[in-house]
Amino acid sequence: MELRDGERGIQIDGLWDDWKEMGRRNGSNFSDKDAAMRERLLEKRMNNTSQIAIVGANICQIESLDYEIVETELFKQDWRSGNRVQKLQYLLLKWTLALLVGLVTGLVGCFNNLAVENIAGFKLLLTSNFMLKDKYYLAFATLAGCNMLLAIASAVLCAYIAPSAACSGIPEVKAYLNGVDAHSMLAPTTLFVKVFGCILGVSAGFVVGKEGPMVHTGACIASLLGQGGSRKYHLTWKWLRYLKNDTDRRDLITCGAAAGVAAAFRAPMGGVLFALEEVTSWWRSALLWLTFFTTAIVAVVLRAFIQFCQTGKCGLFGQGGLIMFDVNSSQANYGIPDLLAVIFLGIVGGIFGSLYNFLVDKRQGPKVQVLIVVIISLLTSCCSYGIPWLAKCTPCPIHTKHECPSLGGSGNYKNFQCRPGYYNDLASLFLNTNDDAIRNLFSHGTQNEFQLSTLLIFFVTIYCLGIITYGIAVPSGLFIPVILAGASYGRIVGTVVGSWSSLDAGLFSLLGAASFLGGTMRMTVSLCIILLELTNDLLMLPLMMLVLLVSKTVGDCFNMGVYEQIVRMKGLPYLADHGEPYMRSLVAKDVVSGPLITFSGVEKVGNVLHFLKTTGHHGFPIIDDQPFTDGPELVGLVLRSHLLVLLKGKTFSKTRAMIGSEILERFEANDFGKAGLGRGIKVEDLEITGQEMEMFVDLHPITNTSPYTVLETMSLAKAAVLFQELGLRHLCVVPKTHARPPVVGILTRHDFMEKHIRRLHPGYNSQVEEASVLHFR
Repeated sequence: MELRDGERGIQIDGLWDDWKEMGRRNGSNFSDKDAAMRERLLEKRMNNTSQIAIVGANICQIESLDYEIVETELFKQDWRSGNRVQKLQYLLLKWTLALLVGLVTGLVGCFNNLAVENIAGFKLLLTSNFMLKDKYYLAFATLAGCNMLLAIASAVLCAYIAPSAACSGIPEVKAYLNGVDAHSMLAPTTLFVKVFGCILGVSAGFVVGKEGPMVHTGACIASLLGQGGSRKYHLTWKWLRYLKNDTDRRDLITCGAAAGVAAAFRAPMGGVLFALEEVTSWWRSALLWLTFFTTAIVAVVLRAFIQFCQTGKCGLFGQGGLIMFDVNSSQANYGIPDLLAVIFLGIVGGIFGSLYNFLVDKRQGPKVQVLIVVIISLLTSCCSYGIPWLAKCTPCPIHTKHECPSLGGSGNYKNFQCRPGYYNDLASLFLNTNDDAIRNLFSHGTQNEFQLSTLLIFFVTIYCLGIITYGIAVPSGLFIPVILAGASYGRIVGTVVGSWSSLDAGLFSLLGAASFLGGTMRMTVSLCIILLELTNDLLMLPLMMLVLLVSKTVGDCFNMGVYEQIVRMKGLPYLADHGEPYMRSLVAKDVVSGPLITFSGVEKVGNVLHFLKTTGHHGFPIIDDQPFTDGPELVGLVLRSHLLVLLKGKTFSKTRAMIGSEILERFEANDFGKAGLGRGIKVEDLEITGQEMEMFVDLHPITNTSPYTVLETMSLAKAAVLFQELGLRHLCVVPKTHARPPVVGILTRHDFMEKHIRRLHPGYNSQVEEASVLHFR
């Protein structure tokens, strides 16, 4: 496969004489025979790491993002000519876009909730009406038929319009903010299918949530708004040019991810902390302010809709599905026995969470996507309708503030097949929306509402269905399945210890959900704040912190967090914020690969075009030699996209001379910005004549004259940390002595991947496996 991100390369020590001879041909008579010889010599060091990964349910080619400031002469000229007005324009544009991201994400979140509540509510209300008329078979046919139609519609959208919209999308957003990009990851079609596919999938009764997809939705909205304009769609407003770079887009997409969490859980502070703790790889104080502003806008939008929904015009259930599991009226007085019970919950949550991650990691993407969705939909419908028949009818409590039995609408006491005055506790969990099932489990003052057998059956069913369902071609999140399962076993513990504990069973259910979330996702601070904002119960803060710390610690003893495992399972080249232990035994020159392609500062047009066509490299070192310098000298690094723009402009000369002044007059820095919604310039778009192939092009004005470099003897672990923290795409490796070529090779993200290192150094396999046993974040 042609290297999509093949910017890496190595100059083997024994090729110094060949390199000097090839350097003399720069700009004149380099032959294909020389290139073939050089590639054969370097063939054993080529990086064969896969350049494809799974995005959603789609197999895509991937490439790296470049967050480095490219200090070319054009950039420096534009930077020096900037004034205070332009800086104010840039700040105003960025904060305006953050405002729009928060506003649109909040509106989409409200729309998602209202649509799910009305569609699922109508389906369950219709099923309940048939049950009241003793038409049990027709009730099941209605439930299963509606679920299947909704599931098929969602699967068709994912399978045929935007496969990248499948699953939650959080691993993809996490990978993007780490520096990994794919064409369809944040595309407009992905946004469309994410919104409507999620509504249909959640309404179909799957054990999935709409909260995870909201993170991806927010990121897609931010990406769409932050494209920096597009000539294709006639969006060429001059202000938009400030966003034609990966760095500003990264900031907006971080805001979008935070806004998605805020819209999903009505947790603005939780959204900011989620972005900081889980998805982003780079953080600074300015970004903190921007995300805080974005989530504040989301909170205002949600609050306005809550006020409207209190009139009863929003949906069939609750307050239009705007989540709030209010448990703040429970007393949070606790003693030593309660703390021991909470620690036990944390241990159980860590074990169950790590097992959940292990089983999810074994799930593979189905080939027959729609058929798998239909089968799982039918299985879910059978469980939702069939399992409640196992429960006995329970008399309604005498002193209860809730309606018993609940007829048609949401409530704690579902009638199902029971006679008046009785309710079915399993039906109260299965035949409800996921949000209402969580409300029932979190409800306080209902110690004896659910039997232990009911809670055990519900936990096992939800746990298994959550594992089976994740990975199908439907936009789906993990938050709700994990909360449901955790709340179930938390309430089991609360019911068992209820005789000697001062905590309510609903509070134990909340702590159980927290423990399972901590054991699965391995987050602490953000989860703690999200759950506190979600339940409006600040008094639970100490217990919440304790259970999350215990569950995360226990889970880390077994495997990684679920999102880290999914990122690895999808093949996304994610770089951790630390060097792996086995990297400490290697140095930079041990892993760089070839062939290394270099250009002269004034290069022959034919040579440049040849390597653009025959390689997938995205970065080329520029090395000057006589007559421009006394000896070989590394000038900098030139990007593939910049070469294409320069060749498209055809600013050539017939002699090998520096004509940088002409290029500076003809081009602006904006011309070399990253393409927006359009496809950008490709090699196929260039129309170079035979006469032009023999001409020369000056690369100095578009060369980054200050690329990051490391010595070839730097440890690979240290180089990996530097590469990740600076957000680089290329890291030049230079020799330790002067009697060698000025550049040894180029490190890219794929050179740090475990597969590449295993292939180059099989002896380190045992160290790789040993270091992977424990993975502490």
